[in-house]
Amino acid sequence: MMDGVGGARDDLSAAPSVDIANGAPTGAGATNEILRTWVDGRDGVNHEHVFVSYSTNGGTTWSAPAATESSGDRGYYSAIAISPQGTDAYLVYNAFTTPLRTDTTSPRTLVGVVKHADIGANGAPGTWSELHRGAPGDPRASSQNNLWLEFLGDYVYAVATSTYGAGVWNDVRNAADCPAIDTWRAAAQMAVQNGTTVPTKPAPEQDCPATFGNSDIFGGSYADPTP
Repeated sequence: MMDGVGGARDDLSAAPSVDIANGAPTGAGATNEILRTWVDGRDGVNHEHVFVSYSTNGGTTWSAPAATESSGDRGYYSAIAISPQGTDAYLVYNAFTTPLRTDTTSPRTLVGVVKHADIGANGAPGTWSELHRGAPGDPRASSQNNLWLEFLGDYVYAVATSTYGAGVWNDVRNAADCPAIDTWRAAAQMAVQNGTTVPTKPAPEQDCPATFGNSDIFGGSYADPTP
């Protein structure tokens, strides 16, 4: 649970998102470069990275992973796309901007970010610049159907054409945190640890703001900033 106690599961963070410059739709001009991205926690809690690596020989060898996240972003899910002729890369990721919470009462922040980089002659992506940073929201306002944990799906994807990139990400700007759920999630976790009876769940319709659980999938398309 990268954001904290009772947080959203992140079982696919380490699974890479991969794209290839295959010259779609005809194959013309293809470089066949492959880009991949994943979220990596090798540097420990609160130092998670959004890594990007590339291959120009069909995946036989790969570049060393490069951290691409903006300062203060703790990557959660990421996706990447490369234009058909291999000139531009677009990266989409969700990130937490607050540290791991050991309680359920402290606010948490989730954002969606879209970035762009030109691909150099050697295949290396250049400097990653932000095309979009979504409005922040509190992921505690999301929920699994059983209320036990937050829920942020693996709905982070990217696509690229020769003139623009597009992406989608999890977004909780329109969802309201529910203190009753926060309190129950903490108590339920403690009960399981102690082998005691789990307290009765709150009733969201009566005990929570109307927009509790109103998580969304946001997206956008972004013109190539360096055509």
